[in-house]
Formats: sequence, structure tokens, C-alpha cells
Amino acid sequence: MNELSGGRAFYGEAIGILMLDMQAPLIPGNVGNATSYGFPVRYKMLDTLPSDWWCDEEGASERRQDIFIKKALELEKEGVRAITTGCGFFAKYQTAASEALSIPLFNSPLLLVPMVSRMIGPNKRVGIISAGGSHLKGAFLENVGIDASTPIAVDGLEDKPEFYDVHVTQKKSTINPQKMEQEVVEVAERLTTKFPDIGALVFECSDLPPYAAAVQEAVNLPIFDFITLINMVYQAVVKKRFDGFM
Repeated sequence: MNELSGGRAFYGEAIGILMLDMQAPLIPGNVGNATSYGFPVRYKMLDTLPSDWWCDEEGASERRQDIFIKKALELEKEGVRAITTGCGFFAKYQTAASEALSIPLFNSPLLLVPMVSRMIGPNKRVGIISAGGSHLKGAFLENVGIDASTPIAVDGLEDKPEFYDVHVTQKKSTINPQKMEQEVVEVAERLTTKFPDIGALVFECSDLPPYAAAVQEAVNLPIFDFITLINMVYQAVVKKRFDGFM
């Protein structure tokens, strides 16, 4: 093996994850739980960006974008090979932040929507389940390549108290995973009943992957989420040699 260079205090974390400043309990399967992965990840908190940053009074402001880019650059300097986030609404910053970095940035599973749409064909919709469906429009979609030519249908968890009180307002400091799973399944069933031409689901929110299996059992559709995307990118930036026989 050739000589290898040093220069940092730690190594081996290929994926960096920017997390919101929140205290919600994050169970396995959540982007913010390191046991969700079969490889090391490196977390960094976005100071002062609360869990409801995308729908509070300040919203996706330029000041918050600057904080996001600063922290992403810190992760890059710390040696990660690609960066993701703990909130799918950071899709709003995809264009500006990716321009500032020299490594891949994948802010949201919404990046998958154009690809999934082409996978299922033009006569089927991509169903998107979001933490806040009514907010998922405009620049939140445009910055990840979703436009009027992409057939989508959106629903959200705004009316689901367990999800909203735990992960958005944080009024509740504990979590009931069974109740939350039921809420997510209900939204998926509601969306697919309203739009029977949905051919696949994309979960925008980083808190939803723990419930993907239950949703799939209920609606029998392919489901793409943050964990799908993170695993895909990891396999792109950390290639393995094949080992087998013929």
C-alpha cells in the first residue's frame, strides 16, 4: 500500500449529517439515530435552527441558509465524502449550498422524485408524504428538480398529533412509536385512496423511515426515503471491491 496522508484527528466517517437544534427522541430508522446505518456517520448540529424552522416566522431565510452552508463546509473540512441532513425541507438550500461545496450534497429525499417518476412512467404519480404537506411547494420543490412536468401528489402529517407534537412543535418529550406508525399509515392510505394512480411513495421527512415497512405492508408500493438515499450515496462514495468466484 502507498503511504497515506494525515492532517485530521479522526477518520472513516464518509457521510456527514446536518441536524436541527432539537431534543426529540429519535428511534432506530430515524436519520438522527446512528444505529440506522451499517457504517459510521458524523453528525453536526445547526445551531439555532429549530425543528419547525421551515414553517416558523423566519422560515427558510438567507441568514439560516448562511448558517447551513457554514456548517456544511465544516463537515467537508472534517473529512466526510458527502453530506446530507436531518430535514427534507432543506431541499430549499440544495442549489446554493451544493455550489459552495466540493463534495456531493443531498439535502432531501425529494431529490429522488424526478428519478422515481421516470421509473414508474408518465401515467403514474409519485406520492410524497411530508411533515408539512401544505408548505411543500415553490422553491422547496424547484431546487430539487421537481416542476409541473413531474406528476406528484402530496399529503402531510400536520393533522397527526403524535407526529406533530413530537417532531415539529416538540410539545411532547416522549414518543409512542406504535401510535406514530398508525398515523403515518393513515396518511399513506389517505393519499393513495385519493390518488389511486400513485406508483411509488417518497417520504420527505427524516422522521418517517422507521415506519416505511408498515406503510408498505398497508399500501403495497415501493417506498423511497432518507435511509434509501443515504445508503445509495454511501455506496457511491465508498466503493467496495467484489469478492466471489465463477
